Amino acid sequence: MRQVGNGRRSEARPVAPALRTARTAVLAAALCAGLGLGAFGCSHPAADSGASAHPVPSAARSGGGGPGRAAATDSARASFAATPVTGPWRSWTRKLSGPEASGTCDATTRQVVCGVGADGLTGRSRATGAVTWQIPSLAAGRNVGLVLAVPDGRAVAAGADTLHAADLRTGSSAWSHRLTPGRAYAALAEGGGAVYALDTTTGPPGDTRTVTLDAYRTTDGTALWHKSVHADATAPPRVIGGRVYTTDGSAVTARDARTGRVVATSPGGTDCPQLLSGAGYLVCTGSRFSASDTFPPVVRLDPATLRPLRTLRDSGMKPVDGVFSDGVLVLYEEGAEDSSAGDWSAFDLGSGAVLWSYHTTTGQGALDGGRFTTFTPSYDTSGGRLISVDLRAGPKGTGAAAPRFSPAYPDTDFSRYPSVVVPGGGAGHLLVQSTRVGALRSVPSP
Repeated sequence: MRQVGNGRRSEARPVAPALRTARTAVLAAALCAGLGLGAFGCSHPAADSGASAHPVPSAARSGGGGPGRAAATDSARASFAATPVTGPWRSWTRKLSGPEASGTCDATTRQVVCGVGADGLTGRSRATGAVTWQIPSLAAGRNVGLVLAVPDGRAVAAGADTLHAADLRTGSSAWSHRLTPGRAYAALAEGGGAVYALDTTTGPPGDTRTVTLDAYRTTDGTALWHKSVHADATAPPRVIGGRVYTTDGSAVTARDARTGRVVATSPGGTDCPQLLSGAGYLVCTGSRFSASDTFPPVVRLDPATLRPLRTLRDSGMKPVDGVFSDGVLVLYEEGAEDSSAGDWSAFDLGSGAVLWSYHTTTGQGALDGGRFTTFTPSYDTSGGRLISVDLRAGPKGTGAAAPRFSPAYPDTDFSRYPSVVVPGGGAGHLLVQSTRVGALRSVPSP
């Protein structure tokens, strides 16, 4: 943390640490005001709302990574100390830097967190969108995963051969892990106080590649276990209760989250290219091929035994992604030949019935306050809006269940490839990230 002073050696009596910190803060504030830098132009010792006002401690070194893994490294220093965040969620628009614009943004109830480069992290104010803390990337390459473990107070990013965690409360580096040469992270998940990462060997196409599932304690990065697995490294693990699930493109494997021991496998004949999970449900969907004429049906699995419980639908379209809430799966499916448009469809997970469908041009959507929110089609004459629909009534609902629309925002237009993030906790705002133009916008929920 930057200190402000006159450069002379003091001959006065030692000052108590708390008083010294307070005096430093006052001097820093005065200097910032004199230079016209404002609240976000200078470093301050406090993080966002609810953070400690004490200086950020140095990150702890966690345990070794086990055979074939590198031990955790000392975390990099933040490029500047965290600044205070005050005020509720408000509307704002911010341009993102190149490395940040190409990454993924997510949000807690208190702040926005964006991945930067391979494994760097940036915190932004919910009130203004201004940067409140920043941790540079430790590696070169692209980011393959960003998760927010809010109960543990951590944001974790994976990219290239590095896993990097930030303390959400202080905006400081918490821990990092670096793989041995020749291996790279491919997918990331979190749950139950642990982070689960799939990593694989790197090499020219055609090389035999091994895949490993690694488990780390979220708070301090301690390596809990690692297992060689038969899994598609690009399909993120899924966590439900005390189990973590992977798929190799066909068969599903469940492991005890504490030990990594296999506790269940799916029966023969189950085709599971991709796993979706949420609200205690587990569903097989997707396709192992980027282009195909036929796709496996959407099948709900028993999380305990991995036996199929119900086939939801075989529409002939390619299932891509989905979200779960209140016994409903909202799934996006796109055409086999044309991926420029598709349908969001809601399924009753109990009966398997299709509740509604909405045709649009983006697979980006999220749950917001018990409703589902996505973007209107690119050919919408308004130029692009957000639409919020009741989970069971859909876009044809009436009365309190009727669809609601946002105003037309430039960043919601399909040509800008927008994504939507819901902070949760009744924030009353959504985040729209425009990948093509590198912009992040906070807007009121429709």
